[in-house]
Amino acid sequence: QVQLVESGGGSVQAGGSLRLSCVASLSIGTEYCLAWFRQGIGKERDGVAVFRPGRRPADYAASVKGRFTISQDSANGTLYLHMNNLYPEDTAMYYCAAEVCLRCDYCNLRPVEYNNWGQGTQVTVSS
Repeated sequence: QVQLVESGGGSVQAGGSLRLSCVASLSIGTEYCLAWFRQGIGKERDGVAVFRPGRRPADYAASVKGRFTISQDSANGTLYLHMNNLYPEDTAMYYCAAEVCLRCDYCNLRPVEYNNWGQGTQVTVSS
């Protein structure tokens, strides 16, 4: 079981930036898909960005590509989401998720593929 704890959310004005962090208790020697999802009030949970291990390329939702960057601190496993040029429509609860990957090229942004979730951190962007 992977424990995930997000932090870094807050309230910012449009055009601002935030960095979300996710401290993850990952097993050494095991590869994981690591991803960020978000869910607005009354909306479905949508994938934002996925980090694939072993220098495989990350992938992003079209709505955040060029503005958000996902990364991992290789020393401690912490997952980050750097969010720039935020829009009001980015307002949501943001969750990190992890799942062991056997074929890590196929890490994706489908919520059903992940069994380990954090409690979420709220991001609010005002216009």
